Amino acid sequence: MYPSKNLTSFLSKSKPIIFILFCSSAAFLTYCSMYAFRKPFTAGTYKGISLWGIDYKVALIILQLIGYALSKFIGIKMISELEPHKRVTTLYILMGIAFSSLVGFGMIPYPYNAVCMLLNGLPLGLIWGVVFSFLEGRKLTEILGACMASSFMIASGIVKSIGLFLIQQFSVSEQWMPFYTALVFIPLLVLGIWMLGCIPDPSEDDMALRTERIPMNASDRKKFLSIFWPGIILIVSIYLGLTVFRDLRDNFAVELWTELGYLSTPWILVFAEIPIAVIVLVIIGNMIFVNSNKNAFYISIILCIAAGVCFLICTYLFNSKYMSPIYWMIFMGLFMYLPYLLFHTILFERWLAFFRYKGNLGYLMYMSDSVGYFGSVFVLLYKNFGTKGFTWLPFFTSTAYLIGIGITVLGTASFLYFKRKETIYQV
Repeated sequence: MYPSKNLTSFLSKSKPIIFILFCSSAAFLTYCSMYAFRKPFTAGTYKGISLWGIDYKVALIILQLIGYALSKFIGIKMISELEPHKRVTTLYILMGIAFSSLVGFGMIPYPYNAVCMLLNGLPLGLIWGVVFSFLEGRKLTEILGACMASSFMIASGIVKSIGLFLIQQFSVSEQWMPFYTALVFIPLLVLGIWMLGCIPDPSEDDMALRTERIPMNASDRKKFLSIFWPGIILIVSIYLGLTVFRDLRDNFAVELWTELGYLSTPWILVFAEIPIAVIVLVIIGNMIFVNSNKNAFYISIILCIAAGVCFLICTYLFNSKYMSPIYWMIFMGLFMYLPYLLFHTILFERWLAFFRYKGNLGYLMYMSDSVGYFGSVFVLLYKNFGTKGFTWLPFFTSTAYLIGIGITVLGTASFLYFKRKETIYQV
């Protein structure tokens, strides 16, 4: 389907509520559908089989994460340099490659089909940058990004629940289940991409408020790094911890809920995420009312610090039997997703706007993601080869303590750094 020029013209003149509903729906549908290509295989358990001495499910996750992490390194260049007129075509090509990898996963016999998960991660890691490039640099970016980001929290549970449903009700094999789950979402994916193609470019008012968003070549990226490298290290380190924790909670949700005794129905994977999505969506969406880029930027960092403190408090209460497991899992999701999505929607967006730097979020986001996902691979390898008598719950709670301490300390250091940088940069 070709984008409608008439619809694009209409949206450029429409009321904010119509623009928000259309753009956020487009981003949500596209990114939610992407999860149907990425996450369903984690609903399987693949019991009794292994690869290279590693539990087969863990091996598949590691291979996909390697592909995903490699794509983030590719994205530092590719997404930051992506020209607007190539976005729609790029999305179709990337999703087509991902779908082909799921066909291969179903057709190729074990254990050789494992390589398909590596190929699956390579294109999918680039999708966020392409989709968000339609939304960034606008006065409404926060609420648009929040709506898109809600798919992070809801979509994973939805596609895994559908995957379990296909296995339990239709006896679909674990090998073919990812393909059929993705197949269900193809119409929504096509609709979402078409809608994205109809979104108009940022207006002059948007560019005046948030700075113009332009492709960044190698010299542009080096210049930004030379100016902000200490802050980049601190912020990326926070994101590393959040990514590791998110992947553990997301990829092994079935195992965690099982150990907690709550997986009597697969739909708990969805219901537990809904209150998280609503709360995070409200908090991030309301940031559009903070007109000052400076204030919004620092509020984002303060919320990260607060989330780190809450990590520690909630995990202590859970371990001390003062908090029920289901509430603890919900709070862990809330205090993980809030700062995690602040990076995707506000922190980087307002960083560029606050310091009046012409560039795009793709560079910052993909630099952070490349480090974050390789961190996840390292943690999974440690889990398999560095621990004995392993169970998921103690490993998860120990990680929660470490992440909580790290976010609190690094967040405080980054706040102090940018306060000093603000004075030097005279903004």
